[in-house]
Amino acid sequence: MPLRFDTYYRYDALTEILKGIAEEYPRLVNLSSLGRSFEGREVWLLTVTNTATGPAEEKPALWIDGNLHASEVSPSSACLYFVKFLLEHYGQRDDVTRALDTRAFYLCPRVNPDGAEWALAAKPKLIRSSTRPYPYDEEPIEGLVQQDIDGDGRMLMMRIPDANGPWKVSEVEPRLMVRREPTEAGGAYYRLLPEGTLANYDGVTLTVQAKKEGLDLNRNFPANWRLEGEQRGAGPYPTSEPEVRNVVDFIARRPNITGAITFHTFSGVLLRPYSHKPDDEFPAEDLWTYKKIGDRGTALTGYPNISVYHDFKYHPKEVITGAFDDWVFDHLGRFAWTVELWSPQQQAGIKDYKFIDWFREHPFTDDQLLLKWSDEALGGKGYLDWYEYEHPQLGKVELGGWDALYAWSNPPLPLLEAELAKFPEWLLWHALISPRLELHSSQLEPLGDDNYRLQVVVHNTGWLPTYITKHALNKKQVRAVVAELSLPAGATLKLGKKRSEHGQLEGFAYKPAAPTAWNSADSTSDRLKLEWVVHAPTGGAVTVTVRHERAGVVRVAEPLP
Repeated sequence: MPLRFDTYYRYDALTEILKGIAEEYPRLVNLSSLGRSFEGREVWLLTVTNTATGPAEEKPALWIDGNLHASEVSPSSACLYFVKFLLEHYGQRDDVTRALDTRAFYLCPRVNPDGAEWALAAKPKLIRSSTRPYPYDEEPIEGLVQQDIDGDGRMLMMRIPDANGPWKVSEVEPRLMVRREPTEAGGAYYRLLPEGTLANYDGVTLTVQAKKEGLDLNRNFPANWRLEGEQRGAGPYPTSEPEVRNVVDFIARRPNITGAITFHTFSGVLLRPYSHKPDDEFPAEDLWTYKKIGDRGTALTGYPNISVYHDFKYHPKEVITGAFDDWVFDHLGRFAWTVELWSPQQQAGIKDYKFIDWFREHPFTDDQLLLKWSDEALGGKGYLDWYEYEHPQLGKVELGGWDALYAWSNPPLPLLEAELAKFPEWLLWHALISPRLELHSSQLEPLGDDNYRLQVVVHNTGWLPTYITKHALNKKQVRAVVAELSLPAGATLKLGKKRSEHGQLEGFAYKPAAPTAWNSADSTSDRLKLEWVVHAPTGGAVTVTVRHERAGVVRVAEPLP
């Protein structure tokens, strides 16, 4: 099946595509399963690297995933688009070739296949995350059930006349609704609800039915997890949900993962930890580095990079915990980002707005810009003129307004590929800044009487230090460089150890903006010199393996005379 970016793939088609990619590029791509979802679907993982230059687990790696939340299906496309970018440019671009020869990529396009199947069904059902009932396994018995009631394939809004309603028709643009003024009376007012039907309607009370499936998988990760009474949707315990447990188990078992990016929708922003505490809680070097990585992302994608705690709170007095990116940084000591794909506001030309606060308060001119964008860029498919409908419980209402599933939740299909094209360069760059252990030099010196001095020098050629973050160093989350010596039969070790640990190697991430008289001394803290003296009367070869769990492996074999 050819890979296209003018559609959102359902599970069977996505599976066929991933299998086809692995079959077409067996030297570069391996397909495996992270485990199964709640409903029993395989959660597919692509490992992308040049296996001729070594296995993925011996190379620094970047984790990329998408579609943790059910209806956020364009993140799956972002993962596929990046795989296509890597494979098409391998052997054509030096940086892509170098990345696949010296690094690895772990890509999980659809962490939550069950929720995505519901969202992509012919008659979609929209939930936050998993299809597992939570916190109670019982059907709701009353309230509005969001659905396409007139069979036109859209789920719009319902406009219900109500003398005490909080909305009225705009005098400037009659298609738009505006708030009723605080002291206003005597006009035509409305209530707005999602399109749907009412279960057990009492003729008076209008409520939206709570979802039976109340989980939020991005609150179920281990870092700072909180109980349901403190944070809704977090699950009964950390990693209680198989979709989260699949990801946590895989990443925790692979110390070669040096960074992680999870794609979500929507807002058009690059989000970094912390979610629950301010920037001054970071080690200074980690905050500096986070901002540099983010600034590079902004330059390449056009997306602002911001702190969740400072700039993306849903309420000023509430914090988020149990999120993926916080877990990767806090528990594993690696830089992690949440990319919120797609912003209708940015598409409409709205600038300098607060991502969450905008929904609480913004000027009417923003709504006019969005309407204009829907009319011109979407051919009027984003915002629909109001039309009468005879509702089975409410009588005469009007349907119309935003088709949120089409225009807001994910990029509309004609605009999808242009949005996805913003990210490959940053993802590639993010992989190439990882630490990389390489051989600097190797020398075998005869000392006489079948004795030899072996000197091996390795260095970190990456921008980041081998420990990745100061947080990892402070919390002892990362092992030192390990050197191991293997001797041929009959040889003995006279000086040195067969296995030894040697601390960490710096990169060049912390260099100043310009060399001056006060900061021009570049030490060789990126280098490690190793020495042994061996007695080898029968020849053979001495083998040295130098490894760092985050920076890769160097192997040296020196033949003895």
